[in-house]
Amino acid sequence: MADPLHTIGDHGIIGDLETAALVAGDATIDYLCWPALDSPTIFAELLDEQKGGAFMLAPVLDRSRQLQLYVPDTNVLLTRWMAEEGSAEVRDLMPLPDARAHPDRAARCLIRRVTVTRGCVRFVMRCAPRFDYAREVPSVEAAQGGIRFAGSGLSLRLFASVPLVAESDAAAADFTLRAGESAWLVLGDDALICPDDAAITADIAATSEAWRAWTRKSTYDGRWREMMTRSALALKLLTSARHGSIAAAATFSLPEATGAGRNWDYRATWIRDASFTVYAFLRLGYVDEAEHFNRWAAKRVMAADPEHPIRIMYAIDGSEAADEQELSHLAGHAGSRPVRIGNAAHAQTQLDIFGELLDSVYLSNKYGHAISHEGWQHVRGIVDHVIAHWQEPDAGIWEMRGEPRHFLHSRVMCWVALDRAIRLAHQRSLPAPLVAWAEARDAIVDDVWTNFRHPEHGYFVQERGGRELDAAVLMMPLVRFVSSTDPVWLTTLDAIGAGLRDDGLVYRYCNADGLEGGEGAFTTCTFWYAECLARAGRMEEAEMILAKGMAYANPLGLFSEEVDRRGLALGNFPQALTHLAFISAAYFIDRRLDPTYRPNWQP
Repeated sequence: MADPLHTIGDHGIIGDLETAALVAGDATIDYLCWPALDSPTIFAELLDEQKGGAFMLAPVLDRSRQLQLYVPDTNVLLTRWMAEEGSAEVRDLMPLPDARAHPDRAARCLIRRVTVTRGCVRFVMRCAPRFDYAREVPSVEAAQGGIRFAGSGLSLRLFASVPLVAESDAAAADFTLRAGESAWLVLGDDALICPDDAAITADIAATSEAWRAWTRKSTYDGRWREMMTRSALALKLLTSARHGSIAAAATFSLPEATGAGRNWDYRATWIRDASFTVYAFLRLGYVDEAEHFNRWAAKRVMAADPEHPIRIMYAIDGSEAADEQELSHLAGHAGSRPVRIGNAAHAQTQLDIFGELLDSVYLSNKYGHAISHEGWQHVRGIVDHVIAHWQEPDAGIWEMRGEPRHFLHSRVMCWVALDRAIRLAHQRSLPAPLVAWAEARDAIVDDVWTNFRHPEHGYFVQERGGRELDAAVLMMPLVRFVSSTDPVWLTTLDAIGAGLRDDGLVYRYCNADGLEGGEGAFTTCTFWYAECLARAGRMEEAEMILAKGMAYANPLGLFSEEVDRRGLALGNFPQALTHLAFISAAYFIDRRLDPTYRPNWQP
């Protein structure tokens, strides 16, 4: 199998809180959905190097070294080339809706400004969009001083400060700049008007300052602050400014195992992942994002029927998540097929989501605004649903595609749903049948301790009556179901370390799951494991695991869903769950290292 042009981890991400683009280490934009994060792609070379389409911009420099970095405290990406005869850089960004220099005439767009910093450098550019997941090659024509790409349902315009040439299936440019000179290219909606140099400069300055202003809202001032800030900025890119929803990842069908069929679409809002993200935002002081998501989630609950108070996942705009389908015309990243869009898991039963959702509601009430009367009535409806269904099997957090099973993690999160609702009722003096709720909560505790332990060794196992380990049980002390120093828990922690850990890599589980091929280590689990070690007082181990986990980020500080045995990125990218797990672990370990730390501190 030939190596891909660009590996998964060889990318930065830019976006405007509606969609996001991946920029490879050589500055090629090889992945972008338009106009929204869950829209069809216009560039998908990352998934098919022949058909997918890309926006290539590169200097002609012999043996140049390439570097990528973000403008500090922003999501403005800089790609640099350094060679003996010259050096250059390109600044990539998407102007934020509230930070456009001329909002009265602005359209959604992507800006690329290239600058020569030394010498005289020739550049070549080729912009070859392929619409509708590369199922349509748009027409290309010169129009109004730029290039227009026209398809059956979408049209885009490309403008530049250098001459553009319309080829049969792409726009091209070939130009030379001297030290201190710059050129720009702008790709955007059909309504885009050709800007001038001043407008480009203003858009770049306004968007950069908007990102810096957002970053300054952080209340975190502990260790690893730069990595924490980058994770927060990555999570922010996955939020929708319009809707308040939070996507699980920016991409679809990047493989969890190269050459196999574990390729899923994560461009949707999973209630679980988004609720965890609320925790991460609150930890860092970003209350507005948490409250915006909770308003979005409340609308979903209010629109639901009593039998299904909330779905596992939704489209970004809150509509029903798309059905899964295969794009047989795409080769897949590194030949990993099939390429899938949509996700069949949206029809599954996953009981754990109620715990994650009510935990986020509880935390938002603790750090933000008090819940409304109507909101509390919906919480009561969710609790009634949990009490009625917690003893049933489900697909679990890992979305197993076989028969439903009784997973420990789902039981624990049902307990979380009841526990947080009871706490909230006490703290806000809200009306509720607390005795009945407490009885159901305690029944779950009895069930877990009685039916979810290894028959010989006594540690907690993946499912009722089973023997297999599952890294999802690392959530037990993190949600305070069990003491982090309980002897049974410590035995479980040691068993996970022995059975699911390979040095700094932690796998989700080792038993068969009915899917083709294996998979990589789940980066989220590495950070869960580090935090559990810290909560158990094993700080030297916790710091080392955290350090190894941080090393799995790419040079820009972005985490993928999984990594292979070499520590290289696998799966969709960047992955919200990994970034928020890192924030949680680093936050707690930083607190634990503080000389004033007290063990009874409440998260």
